[in-house]
Amino acid sequence: MILALWAAGCSSDAGAPVTTNAVVCNALPPLAPKATYTVGFSQLWEPPGNPWRETNTASFQDEAAARGWTLVYDPGTNGDSGAAVARVQALIDAKVDAIVLAPHDETTIAPSVVAARKACIPVFIEDRSVDTTIAIPGIDYVSNIGSDFRKEGESTADWLIAKTGGQAKIIEIEGTVGSSPAVLRKQGFDARIAAQPGMSILVSQSGDFVQQKGHDVALQLIPAYPTATVIFSHNDAMSMGVIQAMTELGKVPGRDLLIVSIDGIRAATQAIIDGKIGEVTECNPKFGPIVFDTMVKYANGETIPLELKNVDRVFDSTNAATYLPESY
Repeated sequence: MILALWAAGCSSDAGAPVTTNAVVCNALPPLAPKATYTVGFSQLWEPPGNPWRETNTASFQDEAAARGWTLVYDPGTNGDSGAAVARVQALIDAKVDAIVLAPHDETTIAPSVVAARKACIPVFIEDRSVDTTIAIPGIDYVSNIGSDFRKEGESTADWLIAKTGGQAKIIEIEGTVGSSPAVLRKQGFDARIAAQPGMSILVSQSGDFVQQKGHDVALQLIPAYPTATVIFSHNDAMSMGVIQAMTELGKVPGRDLLIVSIDGIRAATQAIIDGKIGEVTECNPKFGPIVFDTMVKYANGETIPLELKNVDRVFDSTNAATYLPESY
């Protein structure tokens, strides 16, 4: 099967874009079954101190070490889209066995996925998504292994609807513009809220998934929208910035404004226990084991779903203390 796939998917092509391999793959490349692999990991860059991203990276490093695999990883130094493209190209040039990619946004990095396929390196997308009109699932990459971001937004809204009895005026702080978690969390949350006559989103503005930016946006929007009763942040880092901003404005988090969030970091979980955050929808960052298991299954010829999703939980005052020991 592997030989047949290789023959069908790869060919010498003098007219194709230049790659570091002599062979160009025109379809999904196979992965040879081996005892150990050299895996290139292209993590999106975020400022240091992001517990979700740090835990996500550690899960791949730990899993590679446990299996005796080599992980080729460059953390990068900035979030520039060109730098992300360069990191993937470096992995292609290194001729790694496979690439695991966490995209910063859906569109910019998609051509790099196509370039890896042409270089006969199978790609596994993790956490976020790529533009499927550019990088085609099942042709340019094996599978997208991540969270159900839309459902996370829906779950947050469902909790909020039940908690408030369908009565709320909401400030929404979005994640990175164009990123799949920001787009889908907003779609899921906003659609649920729009179906409630007593609920409205007063304003929605990006905080880029960064604590400082979440703080700055909250510091601006809270005074501008004095009738707001709820702040929904697309991730916990921004919610921690919201708590700081509220304190600076002389407001009590959890009393003057109800905060709902997504991720499940330790600080946000403790904030639930302390009464500062009402609810957090989980976004599990520990993808290393499932991605590497999927890689092995693919090498062994198993059919791999084009999408694999984690099951996320909802945390509030009823279960936050129980979850705290496993939070990150």
